[in-house]
Parts: sequence; C-alpha cells; structure tokens
Amino acid sequence: MKMGSVRNGNGQNFPPGPRPLPLIGSLHLLDLKRPYITMCKLSKQYGPVFSIQMGAQKVIVLAGYETVKEALVNQADAFAGRPLTPMFEEFNKGYGIAFSHGENWRVMRRFALTTLRDYGMGKRTIEDRIVEECGFLIKSFESYEGKPFENTAVMNGVAANIIVSILLGKRFEYDNSTFIRLLRLINENVRLFGSPSVQLYNMFPALGFLFGARKTILNNRDEVYAFIQATFIESLKELDANDQRNLIDSFLIRQQEEKTQTNGFFHNENLQALVGNLFAAGTETTSTTLRWGLLLMMKYPEIQSKVQEEIARVIGSAQPRTEHRAKMPYTDAVIHEIQRFSNIIPANVPHATTVDVAFKGYSIPKGTFILPLLCSVLQDETQWEKPLKFYPEHFLDSEGKFVKRDAFMPFSAGRRICAGETLAKMELFLFFTSLLQRFTFQPAPGMSKEDLDLTPMVGMTTPPVPYKCCALSRS
Repeated sequence: MKMGSVRNGNGQNFPPGPRPLPLIGSLHLLDLKRPYITMCKLSKQYGPVFSIQMGAQKVIVLAGYETVKEALVNQADAFAGRPLTPMFEEFNKGYGIAFSHGENWRVMRRFALTTLRDYGMGKRTIEDRIVEECGFLIKSFESYEGKPFENTAVMNGVAANIIVSILLGKRFEYDNSTFIRLLRLINENVRLFGSPSVQLYNMFPALGFLFGARKTILNNRDEVYAFIQATFIESLKELDANDQRNLIDSFLIRQQEEKTQTNGFFHNENLQALVGNLFAAGTETTSTTLRWGLLLMMKYPEIQSKVQEEIARVIGSAQPRTEHRAKMPYTDAVIHEIQRFSNIIPANVPHATTVDVAFKGYSIPKGTFILPLLCSVLQDETQWEKPLKFYPEHFLDSEGKFVKRDAFMPFSAGRRICAGETLAKMELFLFFTSLLQRFTFQPAPGMSKEDLDLTPMVGMTTPPVPYKCCALSRS
C-alpha cells in the first residue's frame, strides 16, 4: 500500500512515512545494527521516496535504481551536500573531502582527483606499483604452505600500500608495527561509524557522554592524525617544488603558494583530514571486497574453476595486466558480481540537498538529510535477474560477452561518487586474478563450503565475518 504524502508546517508536501513517536521518532521500527534492511522493507510499504524520523532528524530515504539515479545523477548538484551529522562534524570539523561541505569540499575534491591522476591513478605507473604489491601478497600467502589462515590483516596491508604509495610515496611491510596499528585504528573507526551506539549519538548528541564509541573514534582519529602530522613535518625538510614525490608534497607546495591568502584551503587541518579520508577509503573498501571475493570462490568452487580456466587460457603463467581484462569477460563478470553481491556500503554515505528541490512530486527543503540506499540499487528486482544470489551471469550476455549494467553502483554516483573508483577497479582485477592464477582457495579442514557464512558484519561497511582459508598452490 502507498500512503499519501504529508503536508509539513509550511504547507509543502513531504514524502510519506511511518508516524513518528515523541522523542524517539521512528527508532522503534529500525534494526539499528542493519537499518538499511528495515528501510528496504519500509520502501515496499511507502514507495521509493519516503521519510523516517531518527530522533529529531527527518530523513528522506530513496530506494531503487530509478529513484537513486534520478537524484544523484539527473539532479546531481541538488543532492551533492552532506548533512550536518554530529559524529561526522566532530570527526572532520568540515575539513577534508568525505564529510566536508560547499567550497571546502569542491576545492579538496578537485585537488584530490587531479593529484591522484598525477600520481598514476588509471595509468601504467600505478599499475606497476600494484603488480609489485601482487608479488608481496603472493609471497605472504605462500608462507602458510596451504595451512588455514585468516586474511584480513594482509588484505588490508595490500590495499593500504597502494594508496600509501600515492599519499606518502612509500610502502610498508605487512608486519610493520606502525602500519598494523594505523590499519587497526582505521578498521575500528569504520566499524564504529556504523554501530548502533554512534547512530544513537547522532540522534541524541546531548547524551554523547553515554556512548563510548564516540570517544574511541575521536581518540583513534587523533592517533592517525599525529602520524600524518609527523609524516608531513618530515616531508617539509626535503620539499622540492620541482621534484614532488607524493600527494603530501603536492599539498605542501600549494600551501606555500597560498601563504599570502588569509582564507586559503591548503592548511594543515585540511591536509590531515584529506589524507585520513583517502587512506581509510582507499584501504577499507578494496580489502573488504577482496575478502568477499575469496570467500565466494570457496563457497562456489565451480565459479573459481571457470575463472582459473579463463586465466590459464588468456594469461597463462604471465603476470596479469590491465589489458588482459578486455579478453576475460567471465573473470570481469565475477569481479563485478562480487562487488554487487557483497554490497559493502549498503546505506551509502548520507547526502543532503543543497537547495530546495522538487522531486518525484514532493517538495524537499534545502539541507534535508537524504539516504540514497545503495543496497536497494544493487538488489533492485527490476534490474537484476537474481538480486539476492551470487550470479556472475548478471554481467554476461547470451554469447558470454561482458555487459555493463546501469544499476551497478557500488561506488555510488553523481558528484559524491568515490574519488578512487578507477584505482579500486584496477586493484580488484590485478589482485584477484594474480591470486587465482597462483592458488586455489578452500575452506579450512573440517569446514565444508556449506558451513561458510555469508552474513555481513555490522558497520559503515559490511565485511564478511572473519574466516580461515587455505591457499593451495597451483604450480
């Protein structure tokens, strides 16, 4: 059933939704561990655009491919804001790129995209870096000699080293204690950002002292920022405008050029927030997707074999390279399906309207909190034959050729689309094919593929529950 829309105080018509209770709003309806699941169910009742009240905060939820595309792509500027959420505001204070607003966001995003490209995103230079990292990854997996191991730490290290090479111009050994510590802090924060505790804090900030997660997140941030600060103080000692080695160098050069401006954007707070944002985003999502990929290959060994046959036929024993992808439709389809199925940012990062918007017959005021549910796009029944199944054929035509799908939006869409999309795609292809070329993945002894759990964990991203795998050498 579809409810009629609600007239708000200004006589504007606001999208329909469940009747909120005093103080708590619609809190009693939500599963705070996985609110996106409740929201997808509510969209079946109230339609693809509906409102829900989280404490005092009115939220408009957008569900389904057509609706999300209409907002983020067709009305991109109107939906390009970020809402003022207590935890995000405290965390980045409006600096950086992920949770910043207005001009600060525009300047930082432009700088990040240009600099990522300058340091090789989408080019041969960064491909060579990823290929080099593949070598370290394979050595690490070989060291277990087919015995079961848990791969979270090494997968985080692999993905982090690629973004770190751009940010700091170096790589860390996987057992480097500073590196392990940084990755642990970032992982913990990504998990806590999506926790019930932080969601309650965002709804009732006055009760912040009751929620331990907030304090942990801010302490973790301070420790990461201290590392970034120390790194750029080191960089300043050898800074040479004619020989810029990494993103931090490029930022510091811009900072010196802007010295005379009082209202410039290239200050230390923006540098810390930007590097922190890119480090976290460049590590967490890629490593989580790769971990889902190996879990799904153990769960569906027949799909793993087909990928390995295609690798053997197209690449043989040579090093996988980006140019191989065009000749490997099945592997490409499997990687896309891993991203679609694992659905790792199910609720998306919240958006906000930057102006008053007329949308699908409703009036949405400027500054409204918007949640364009990515899970509702990646599992839209009108777009996918088997939305809840792992089915690589979603990306293949009847002749086995690769097919692009419009509803494939794991990186979101529009103005706030993931800045590292090209980099992530290259990493996923090269790491995944290099691993499957060298190893066959099987569950630990005593586990069958039926025992493997595909329930995602709770957090801002949804990694698989930690699992042990055996990497059996294929040589």
